[in-house]
Amino acid sequence: MTDTGRPAWVDDQLFPFESRFVTLDGHTVHYVDEGSGPTLLLLHGNPTWSFDYRDVIHALRDEFRCVALDYPGFGLSSAGPGYRYLPEEHAGVVVEFLDRVGLSDVTLVAHDWGGPIGLYAAEQRPEAFARLVVANTWAWPLNGDLVVELVSRLMGGPVGRELIRRFNLFVNAMIPVGHRLRTPSSAEMAHYRNALATHERREASAVFPRRITASRAFLAGIEAGLKDLGALPTLIVWGDADFAFRAKERQRWEQIFADHHTVIIEGAGHFVQSDAPEQFAAAIRGWRSAPDRRRTAPAREESQRTTPSETPRRP
Repeated sequence: MTDTGRPAWVDDQLFPFESRFVTLDGHTVHYVDEGSGPTLLLLHGNPTWSFDYRDVIHALRDEFRCVALDYPGFGLSSAGPGYRYLPEEHAGVVVEFLDRVGLSDVTLVAHDWGGPIGLYAAEQRPEAFARLVVANTWAWPLNGDLVVELVSRLMGGPVGRELIRRFNLFVNAMIPVGHRLRTPSSAEMAHYRNALATHERREASAVFPRRITASRAFLAGIEAGLKDLGALPTLIVWGDADFAFRAKERQRWEQIFADHHTVIIEGAGHFVQSDAPEQFAAAIRGWRSAPDRRRTAPAREESQRTTPSETPRRP
């Protein structure tokens, strides 16, 4: 892969979008910018990249401007010298990306690590954001969760990090486990593997597990700033068969954002935007097409459940 070109292993049928590149503080950041209309900024987690939003972008680009970037070291982006792949650094890159591309009236769509990374950006540039979509994510220190603490220490310790570097463990294990409604195809898995194809490239994925607990100060700062975003209309899209984020995290989001609408996708796993893309896209489309509740009614809570059978999957 070159620093400014799209590698040959990217299948134009699976990822039928123009690849764009921008240099930010010494990093070459890849992104796609598809469609027109209200702007969606789609942020991925670990060990994925903008590829995991491909079906959502395909479904929404006739009605929305869909912007999805890869953090340095992920997907088709490359990091500059000295980059440590910390979530704090990724968050700073997203802020710089907002400024460089000039995005405004943005709806943040955030999954997994995209939650704290994107919400940090929203707190730093509140004038750029109008709405939020949170999907199987969090944005606070996970204090007292023994399972999280154990996973963070094991997978983020020397042995776990070497397993990720040597065997691409997060791709080969977590992506299949994180899909419950469908099985990623061999071609799809190849796109995740190829994005982290070398020992050096996998460092980006290997850093994240330990930071779940080691970045407590960063997460606490984001949590403290959530009160300033609490009035934003918020859509909560939740796969209820997630191995990582469960009902308690969803309920916490519902407490933080008074003007929220919740869509629970029954049976969907952690990578909900890839596991149930039609339902994910339909949730955004339906929520954004509803009347502006801030002007027509007091802030209120709403929720619904959806199942995969309600919307056929795109071939």
